Amino acid sequence: MNERTRVAVLASGGGSNLQAILDHLDALGERRRAEVVLALSDRAAAGALDRARKGGVEAAAIAAPGDGAALLALLRARDVELVVLAGYLKLVPAAVARAFRGRMVNVHPALLPAFGGAGMYGARVHQAVLDAGVRVTGPTVHFVDEQYDRGAIIAQWPVPVFEEDDAATLGARVLGVEHVLLPRVVNAVAADAVALDDDGRVRGAFLVGAHGSAFALPRDDGAFSLAAEIDAALTP
Repeated sequence: MNERTRVAVLASGGGSNLQAILDHLDALGERRRAEVVLALSDRAAAGALDRARKGGVEAAAIAAPGDGAALLALLRARDVELVVLAGYLKLVPAAVARAFRGRMVNVHPALLPAFGGAGMYGARVHQAVLDAGVRVTGPTVHFVDEQYDRGAIIAQWPVPVFEEDDAATLGARVLGVEHVLLPRVVNAVAADAVALDDDGRVRGAFLVGAHGSAFALPRDDGAFSLAAEIDAALTP
């Protein structure tokens, strides 16, 4: 069995991305390189905490989200090696972001660097996309630094914007792709197949194989095309 990276997931809402991570790692079985050991939320009633407990994962509310020392102590007490922000709406304290440089990732529901920054989350993002009249949006998974949505980009996937869309329908379409993309990035970072180098560049995040092949992320058993599963996520 491969040694597994201990993961903490931070979420503010219902936790569907957390569930997607748990389900994907469970499907990988012995091949998974990550193990979710802790789920945290700034909201005691967050559905993400319920999902974690049902999955046998320790879950707790963060009493003071701005207290970097307390959060860092909690993560270190659980020997956390990788932190995943999965719909977490608070700015991670700078001390924590620095301590987990290259070992903390976030998913954002738009193609960064557009439509990001403080206050840009959920329906606000999708409404901004619609108001701007862009034709393509999609999720971004990126490393986390001390600012909202500014860390080095790991992976993105295009999602079409339709004329009849509103923020709810567009958001649902993007979320379906997040559920495919984020868990695979988490496992790849856990396996060190994707990493943030000292110069700030992301290693392992670019296309692999022939240019004609669809977007891919490296995996233990070789290149893994996401195209079929993304297509399925986009199909009503």
